[in-house]
Amino acid sequence: MTTKPDFSFKAYIPKMHPEGVKFVLIGAGLTVIFAMFSHLFGFLLAVLTGCVYLFFRDPERIPPEKEGSIVSPADGIVCLIDKKAPPEELDMGNTPVNRVCVFMSVLNVHVNRTPIKGKIIKTYYHPGKFLNASLDKASEDNERSLYALETAKGNKMAFVQIAGLVARRIVSFVKEGQDMETGERFGLIRFGSRVDVYLPKGVEVKVSLGQTMIAGETIIGEE
Repeated sequence: MTTKPDFSFKAYIPKMHPEGVKFVLIGAGLTVIFAMFSHLFGFLLAVLTGCVYLFFRDPERIPPEKEGSIVSPADGIVCLIDKKAPPEELDMGNTPVNRVCVFMSVLNVHVNRTPIKGKIIKTYYHPGKFLNASLDKASEDNERSLYALETAKGNKMAFVQIAGLVARRIVSFVKEGQDMETGERFGLIRFGSRVDVYLPKGVEVKVSLGQTMIAGETIIGEE
C-alpha cells in the first residue's frame, strides 16, 4: 500500500508548543507597531518573531517499540559521557552510574521528553548560576530541575534539566507520582541548555560523544 505525499500546511509548518504563544504574540505586536514607523525595524522584528516561533517548535516523535529502551530526553549533541552518582537531592544513593549529557543549542528543539516509561518518584528544583551548559561544572552550579523515575521494571534512574548561558527559565510539566510514557513531554528550557541522564545501574551507554540526538527517538541505553 502506498501513502500519498502530504502537501498540507501542517506538513511544512512545525507545530508550536503553547509555552511559546505569548512570546510570539508579543513579537508580532511589536512588529506591527514598529513597522508603522520603520519598515527596516518592522522587518527585523518579524524575522526575530519567526525565530522565536521556531525555537518553541514541538514536532511529533515516534519512540522505539522495543520495551526497555531508554531514549534521549533532548535534541542536541552528546557533550559528555561519564560515571557519576545521581544528584544527592534525589536520594538515590552514591553509587556511580553511567551518565549521558545532551547539550542543546538555541537552534535545537527545546521540548524535553521522558526517557522511558515509568513513574516520577521525586522532583527537586535547585536555583543557581547560568554558566555555559556544555561545561561539566554546570551540573552542580547552574539552575536545574531534577527528576527521579522508577521504570516499569522497577529500576530507578534520574534526569536533570540544566539552564544554560542564555537560558532563564526551566519549565516542568510533571509532578511526583505521575505516570509517564516513553517520549512523553515532561518540560522545556528556554533558549539554550542541557539535559543529563543518569542511567539505571548496570545499563550500558549506546551512544557516542559528539553524536546528534533526537528527543524521544534516539536510544541511549536498554534495561
